[in-house]
Amino acid sequence: MVLLELFFVFLIIGAVSFGGGYAMIPAIGTEVSSRGWLTTSEYTDIVALAGMTPGSIASNSATAVGYQVAGLPGAIVSSVAITLPSVIIVLIIAMFFYKLNQNKWVQSAFYGLRPIMTSLVIYAAIHFAISNGVLSLHLSWHMISLFFISLGSFIALSYFNIHPTLVILFAGIIGVAIF
Repeated sequence: MVLLELFFVFLIIGAVSFGGGYAMIPAIGTEVSSRGWLTTSEYTDIVALAGMTPGSIASNSATAVGYQVAGLPGAIVSSVAITLPSVIIVLIIAMFFYKLNQNKWVQSAFYGLRPIMTSLVIYAAIHFAISNGVLSLHLSWHMISLFFISLGSFIALSYFNIHPTLVILFAGIIGVAIF
């Protein structure tokens, strides 16, 4: 029964979530916590681990959640379910890509979806920062330091085009030095 529930939860998330893995994180988190499968803290740990492993963060998260809930069968069911809608959609789009790409309605719809994808990623980041105590409403030396590390990382990535791996490495070194 749990395997069937895992399958349908991740199938629906995979079918209705647009914007990539990071945009799916809030949807997965909501489903996981509302069903009592994991606590917010446990899910946050899974997302952190999923972000460090190769592949899509959403499918890695689904795999880890499935494993926590129902072992290896749960991991397999969750992985297949979250990727199945994408595979089907990509196959359909590939068959009709040229015609669909030229359609003004399709172009407008994709253009309109861009801001919501950005919002979902920002929401996920803020939600995890608050739930892990990284972000709070009161200013402290710790909070100010984290802000400047984040700002410096953003500037390094966007303005100086420094490779993300180097930015992560330097942010980690700064974190070790400061904290």
